[in-house]
Amino acid sequence: MTGKPEGTQQRATAEMVARAAQVSRAAVSRAFNPQAPLKPEKRARILKIAEELSYTPDRAARALVTRRSHLVGVIVPDVCSPWESQEVDALTTALQAEGFATLLFKTRIDSSMDETLLTYMRGFNPDSVIVFTENVRPHMLSRFLDRAVPIYVNYLMEREGDGTLPHEPDALCDRIDVNQWEGMEQAVALLAGYGCRRIAYLSGKPESLGQQARRKTLEALMARRGLPAPVIVPGDFSYDRGYAGTLDLFRLEGGADAVFAANDESAFGALDALRYELKLRVPEDVKVIGFDDITQSHWRSYNLTTVKVDLEARVRALVRLIQRRLKAPNAPALAETVHTRLAVRGTVG
Repeated sequence: MTGKPEGTQQRATAEMVARAAQVSRAAVSRAFNPQAPLKPEKRARILKIAEELSYTPDRAARALVTRRSHLVGVIVPDVCSPWESQEVDALTTALQAEGFATLLFKTRIDSSMDETLLTYMRGFNPDSVIVFTENVRPHMLSRFLDRAVPIYVNYLMEREGDGTLPHEPDALCDRIDVNQWEGMEQAVALLAGYGCRRIAYLSGKPESLGQQARRKTLEALMARRGLPAPVIVPGDFSYDRGYAGTLDLFRLEGGADAVFAANDESAFGALDALRYELKLRVPEDVKVIGFDDITQSHWRSYNLTTVKVDLEARVRALVRLIQRRLKAPNAPALAETVHTRLAVRGTVG
């Protein structure tokens, strides 16, 4: 008497599949690895028998042998904002298509990371970790990661120059270089072409290196065209702060010819404040430009002109970085570049 409840069955093993298919245990392993050499008819027979026996490979055991977990950690500051949610959705879909599963970790409100969560992450032995916040630095992650090399987003402040990622020579990391200069240069040229001189920058969270890079890039581009420095409007990337900041700009600071927002969501707040509270026309009285090109930007009620970060290209680049690093685990820092362009819609013109 086994003591097992009546009707339960023993979980199928690779050895059971091997006996039924009259092949070796190694052949069963190769059958589940598309890259492993095996005759097509032999692979098909093994997979058919495995299906009949309801056998699936034990990934935990396989990871001990291959040192590959097929898990990717993703650290985000927010999962509700439009850009983050759309990127996480697209990234998860792309990773699953390549045979990876995603582990999602959320930072604290101040974008710092609970070290207990980092300990959990290490226990999963991820193949890679993508970090969408600047506050969890490479030197900190290196204490909790085994072989995984983290990937960071680096916003370039010149056409080909330095970005936001601090130099940490003792902590290896790979990066996505977002060339925001290209799209922002097109944005400033368009505003200047319409005669805009007083341009306001609606900022994101003060601690965000990405928004700091956006501000510095805007200041540099405007200076090159002989335009006055932008009026800085404090914000935090949110719709509500974008709305309130725009009201303050026009009621207390003398207004502006154009508002350049650090992201699309705050640009939506600026648009609604201009149209519904201040009774100004967009684009006739004030022009508005956002940054990111989230899905909602092309909705007719907003029809927002924005600096487009190609989400599909960015996700493809992230997946390539993971694959390149797995093929060359000892390589120096790897990088992929994502370009930007201005998507011109109805809020400028």
